[in-house]
Amino acid sequence: MSGRADEANGEGEPREAEDLARIELVAVARVAKVRGIRGEVAAALLTDFPERFDGLEELIAVSRTGERSVLTLEKHWFHGGRVILKFAGYDTPEASSALVGLELAVPEAEAVELEEGEFYDWQLVGCRAETVDGQDLGTVREVLHLGGDAPVLVIRDEKDREQLVPFAESICVETDIERQLIRVDAPEGLLEL
Repeated sequence: MSGRADEANGEGEPREAEDLARIELVAVARVAKVRGIRGEVAAALLTDFPERFDGLEELIAVSRTGERSVLTLEKHWFHGGRVILKFAGYDTPEASSALVGLELAVPEAEAVELEEGEFYDWQLVGCRAETVDGQDLGTVREVLHLGGDAPVLVIRDEKDREQLVPFAESICVETDIERQLIRVDAPEGLLEL
């Protein structure tokens, strides 16, 4: 993957490749295609906060193999539901074609702060789920957004049985991200125990 893993880290010091590997990331876009003759790329938004690109100077590119590098963002704009990005050093369509397929991320520490009781999907994935009576349901493996009022948690137990639980306040009555625990007060018939 091309890019500049030795860019400054915001404190004027070089950013080492091994430092990038230790940073927890939040994906904000995925490069879909080359766009334009000056090396711009069109990317699908993976964030609910597109305004986060305003003032953003760097993004961390992650390849399908997990390799990471820092890209310096020169400019951006929105078009047709996508974000158009121009990165330093990628000045032709041929050069920017190397970016297609990369996931673009920011450090978790720079994630947009949410309101009380709101959570990012990545915060929920990996949480243990249990009933209000303390019965273990398994671990949240995925969060589905199916267009309803609430996302749906995909919970799998140690026998690989799957439960689908709406992440609604009336059902998921306690969410403790620090303890990685979600307590579920399921209505009759929701769970297959």
